[in-house]
Amino acid sequence: MPKPPSCRSLGKYCRELKLTVRVSDTEDESQSLQDASITWMSGHTERITFGKGYIFENELRIDATVHVPCRYLKTLNGKLAVEPDGTAAPGVHEHDGMVRCAAHKYQGPLPESNQAPPDIRHRVQIGDDTFSVYYKGRQRSLKLKVKRAAQRALPVLESNNPCLDAPCRTGDNKKGAACCRDLTLELFLPDSHKWTEALLRSRKSPYLCKVKREDDDTVECEVISACGFLETDGITCCLHDRVLPNNKRAKPPLCYEWPELEEDETGHPGCRLI
Repeated sequence: MPKPPSCRSLGKYCRELKLTVRVSDTEDESQSLQDASITWMSGHTERITFGKGYIFENELRIDATVHVPCRYLKTLNGKLAVEPDGTAAPGVHEHDGMVRCAAHKYQGPLPESNQAPPDIRHRVQIGDDTFSVYYKGRQRSLKLKVKRAAQRALPVLESNNPCLDAPCRTGDNKKGAACCRDLTLELFLPDSHKWTEALLRSRKSPYLCKVKREDDDTVECEVISACGFLETDGITCCLHDRVLPNNKRAKPPLCYEWPELEEDETGHPGCRLI
């Protein structure tokens, strides 16, 4: 287990962490691919609040707040102080909202969080055919047509959607649509930002895990944060086969292709596509 971050008090960073996400390289991707990539990325709203996308030094980036608490944030009884959905744990209310840091012994009120209530976190679908998407580099609310009438959520087989009753699961053992709930983030995080990296590595697993430094200014991690484009069944995608006004797909190619795994990767347990 990594060394605890050198915090001096309880603060918002106990519950959430502001980060900069690299979405794509603008020299390698067309505008349509950039729009699709950032639409897909910023749709994962269960545990992440996204800002507006922007271009910096040939990179498409987006600032994000990841709402995964520190593993050391506890109730006075020693249990986790924040539930997986971001709300205060029952033990917090029993002690007038007081919590403690198990690493540094600080005590105080549960720090505030900017996370929206669960019932309004997933408003990427605004109406029956209206969605919050990126188009020509800007986030907009657009009515999107269906390019083809599909009876399945993934066009990978000539039969019904193989994901409908698949037993796949993420690290929190929740079953179904694992690839739509497990998100890999490439973060712009220079190695001089030691405290922020330590805060990142101290997040509660498995909701944020597999933190790995790639180079001097890049860190990769995984976050369990369900895509807001999932329908109420938790499997079907309401954005699937929708096209932008330029007739380009609103979702990136990775949503239409078979998973490609590296030699040391195994994919999600129970996946039917690998």
